[in-house]
Amino acid sequence: MNSRPTVDAVVIGAGAAGLMCAITAGQRGRTVTVLERAGRIGNKILISGGGRCNFTNVNAGPENFLSARPDFCRSALARYRPEDFIALVERHGIAYHEKKLGQLFCDGSSREIVEMLRRECEDAGVEIRTGVDVKSVRRVEQDGTFEIETAQGPFTARRLVIATGGLSLPKLGATDFAYRIAEQFGLKLVPVRAGLVPFTFGGEALEFCCGLSGISAACSVRVEDATGRPRGREFTEQFLFTHRGLSGPAMLQASSFWQAPAKLRVNLFPEGGARAWLEENRGSGMRLDTLLARRFPERFATAWAAALAPLRPVRDYKSPELDDVARRLENWKLEPAGTEGYATAEVTVGGIDTGELSSKTMEARAVPGLYFIGEAVDVTGWLGGYNFQWAWASGHACGEAV
Repeated sequence: MNSRPTVDAVVIGAGAAGLMCAITAGQRGRTVTVLERAGRIGNKILISGGGRCNFTNVNAGPENFLSARPDFCRSALARYRPEDFIALVERHGIAYHEKKLGQLFCDGSSREIVEMLRRECEDAGVEIRTGVDVKSVRRVEQDGTFEIETAQGPFTARRLVIATGGLSLPKLGATDFAYRIAEQFGLKLVPVRAGLVPFTFGGEALEFCCGLSGISAACSVRVEDATGRPRGREFTEQFLFTHRGLSGPAMLQASSFWQAPAKLRVNLFPEGGARAWLEENRGSGMRLDTLLARRFPERFATAWAAALAPLRPVRDYKSPELDDVARRLENWKLEPAGTEGYATAEVTVGGIDTGELSSKTMEARAVPGLYFIGEAVDVTGWLGGYNFQWAWASGHACGEAV
């Protein structure tokens, strides 16, 4: 028989969303127990941002998120904004800086964010138990409570919050637990795939990438379907050649929108004007690769130019030929073989169908007392602190309701 008292809420998962939910609920006087399978809390927080935790983005808004129902995230994001989390960080005396494009990082270590969350949980009276593997969950029909069976014994709660994330980074313990619980209670899922993940290539494209591994350059990139129609947003950032394909911020952003057999349209002149630039330098006497090396890394310039045609001086190109070079510079088409998958993905795209949840509370409409938050839900942010902001916002919204 369970000797533990029934608590107001059990939160399964001690990541960003789960801890924020627990803190918010605890501050409202709720009795909260957090169960974490790993031996410590905040594993994904600890490795984020190269160990400095890109904890939010000052520009975060609904337009920075992917979802089958794009408006779902509006309510939570409006009620817990980047400045709210920044105020919490400042209250704990954590130094931070803006790196670029609104991305905020700790000056020191991501451990400071985890410690801040731990202290907030402690101050709110939240009990955290690590190393607890949940075996099963069931809802007691008589009183609507939830019984959670674990290797350390049972827990009973009036409300149950699933904050176990998605499938990305299995080396940190990621599982499909949230999806299995959703299916157990009859909730629909949006098909999942790896997001914010490097692309892989095959054949000649792979040879090209391997030969340039470690080289990066600026571009704008977007995903296009078989008819050439864009899918998702266009991103202007750096890209990076790897021994398996392409990575870097621009490619990671595009990956969240990509599904085979879609292609990538890479613009090496994101500001435009490739044809005018070529014309301006037409009389220089330089070969095309030498001219391109004034703008791009030399090895990349040489390889890219050599892939077009035998190398020759730019002045020897006829106007239609320069038109073609300019078009290729601004419209370089690439067809990935796939992605590196969940092993290196920063997020999981898809998840629990938001049509099953209240946008205000994150509660399952058909199962009173059951909530899903964070990455497990079909809301995926861009690269650059947006996914953390969704974790804080969805966790806070849930914490105000449980």
